[in-house]
Amino acid sequence: MSIDTGGIRRWANDLQRIGRELWRDLKTLLRPGPRLVDQIEAVASVLLAILLAQLAGARNVGWAAFSGYMVIRSHLSTSMQRAALRVLGTLVGALAGYAMAIHVAGHPVWTSMALGLVVTGTMYMVLVSRRTYAWLFTGLTFLMIVADTLGAQELPPRAYAISRVVEILVGTGASLLVSLVSSCTLRRWVPGQLPKPATSYRGWHGAAAWHALQAGVAAMLIPCFAHWIAMPTLTQAGVTVMAVMAVPLASVEAPGNMVSTRMVHRFLGCSLGGLLAMGILLVCHHDPVLITLGLCAGVAIGRHIENGAHKLGYVGVQFALAFLVVLVPDHYANASIQPGLERLAGIMLGFVLLLLARAVFMAGRTQLPRLLGRGSS
Repeated sequence: MSIDTGGIRRWANDLQRIGRELWRDLKTLLRPGPRLVDQIEAVASVLLAILLAQLAGARNVGWAAFSGYMVIRSHLSTSMQRAALRVLGTLVGALAGYAMAIHVAGHPVWTSMALGLVVTGTMYMVLVSRRTYAWLFTGLTFLMIVADTLGAQELPPRAYAISRVVEILVGTGASLLVSLVSSCTLRRWVPGQLPKPATSYRGWHGAAAWHALQAGVAAMLIPCFAHWIAMPTLTQAGVTVMAVMAVPLASVEAPGNMVSTRMVHRFLGCSLGGLLAMGILLVCHHDPVLITLGLCAGVAIGRHIENGAHKLGYVGVQFALAFLVVLVPDHYANASIQPGLERLAGIMLGFVLLLLARAVFMAGRTQLPRLLGRGSS
């Protein structure tokens, strides 16, 4: 069997090009302007989220920190909208996940079916609805709670669901507080910009259903690995599946492969963010001051990449995600790279699940699209 040297060369060239663009962009990290204000807000939001999560005794401080990073935007109204949708989606997903978890716990087949149905349904709504953010977190939270029943549970489903809600509330609360303060101070001189309103699709969209079904099948495969892979690796694999498949509706039928691009960007961003976080943990030797300084730098880098003029914004988001889940410990006295390594392994497993699901769908691509009526009706 011959090796596709041309494909390897193109892949290497793409990585070099992306590396050059990122390095060129990072040279403007401290340049005064709207991007620097965004970075300051993101750093303040994450630090406040970590402090509040520690005070609240949150189980997963890194998840609260990432909520603080993702919710805050350059305009207070946008931050408020994202916070409301994130909280709403988490509450609905937590209730549904708890209701399902107490019935399917210990039954991998029923767990697989529940994951497949709900992930497919919520992913379809992510693609066609204006409330994308709420639907995404409904599916994510449901998946996390139900998938947790596959392994040795540190918390019962009810406590786990409450923990997810607490972490989201803490992170969104921190971001709103920082956004409010900034709107009265920094944003008076450097106003934020409102994003374009989200669009929705009315009626059946076969291509979106085809795409969502692939995500559902990938989620159904999670229980197959439960005997060999422990939590939180499996949970992170499910999160990766939904995060990568949550693409704009227009890209579902567009030329090219948006999912493959997102997989490359997620892999690159998570690898860089995880490596930087592990390097900081090894160098700082559990010193909370040095860890906090490193945290500020990493969050600023992630937001700077996310806001760049290039098309690598998703790399910045994934950089921040991996950086925070690896670096932010639940207790600073017990800071360790082990949880971060487990979550990074989960991201890799998520890629494997997606590749398996997409391979199955490629094999049946000549028949299933006709049954679904591929394209809009």
